[in-house]
Amino acid sequence: QVQLAESGGGSVQAGGSLRLSCTVGGTAGKHYFMGWARQAPGEHREGVSVIDADGKTKYADSVKGRFPSSEDNDKNTLYLEMDRLEPEDTAMYYCAAPPQCMYSDYDGVPLFRDWGQGTQVTVSS
Repeated sequence: QVQLAESGGGSVQAGGSLRLSCTVGGTAGKHYFMGWARQAPGEHREGVSVIDADGKTKYADSVKGRFPSSEDNDKNTLYLEMDRLEPEDTAMYYCAAPPQCMYSDYDGVPLFRDWGQGTQVTVSS
């Protein structure tokens, strides 16, 4: 099982920035992509981004150009830089792995086996 722990959430005003981190454990021999997803109250969980072992990324249209994702393999840490935040970005944010599809087949639906506990992001107008 993969252990995942998110941090870095908080409350900011619209236009502000946050940097989320996700420490990853139990990933000896990792060869899959990982992802970020978010869930607002009363909404389904939404895929935000995925990043593969080579650093290739895919993003939801709603965050493209604002939320670059990166990873530090030496630190076993995944990052989500959140810029130009909007009130619509308010949600619990999760990191997740391993995926239940191939990277080439990923279509934005966050199908992952293991999830972190989440970190809350609140954006006020």
